[in-house]
Amino acid sequence: MEMNVFELACQQNGYKQIAGIDEAGRGALAGPVIAAAVILPTQCRIEGLRDSKQLSPKQRAHLFDEIHDVAVSVGIGSVDHLGIDRLNILQATLLAMREAVEKLTPPPDYLLVDGLHLPEIGIVGEAIPKGDNKSYSIAAASIIAKITRDRLMVELDPIYPNYGFSRHKGYPTSQHRQAIARFGASDIHRRTFKLLPDP
Repeated sequence: MEMNVFELACQQNGYKQIAGIDEAGRGALAGPVIAAAVILPTQCRIEGLRDSKQLSPKQRAHLFDEIHDVAVSVGIGSVDHLGIDRLNILQATLLAMREAVEKLTPPPDYLLVDGLHLPEIGIVGEAIPKGDNKSYSIAAASIIAKITRDRLMVELDPIYPNYGFSRHKGYPTSQHRQAIARFGASDIHRRTFKLLPDP
């Protein structure tokens, strides 16, 4: 499947500003969920652009800069651990996506969203399961969201030195679960998530 099929279909239907949207941190135990919205130029081609999870850190960092250089607009939204606990992770993710879209200039007229749900924002669009493997715009948003969140977790590492955030970025690795079992939850852990290791 070509990565521009969805964008071409939108353009053929008269849409001009097509935003890809994705998130990072939904499955983490600590820190915020970050969403990115990206509008790329018409018929944009960025070599190597695909789902951020399929890229090395070096490749992601290079593409992060290239996307910022060529994009029509990039928006970032964030909901912290407190908001996640208050709303639940799905609603927090959709809120972060809405915030990201609202920061785009010019505003989009169509949304391509990774996953199963659209944010409530009054803009037409479609939710595309595994969209970061099917759409250039969503893949670009995936990279922006992941790099943005990873860098934030690295910044938080010296503030919470017992947990190794710079290595696992708050995701539930065995090292992370062992740290929680030893030191307890930090101020930025999500209290509604299962924190302790399995027996």
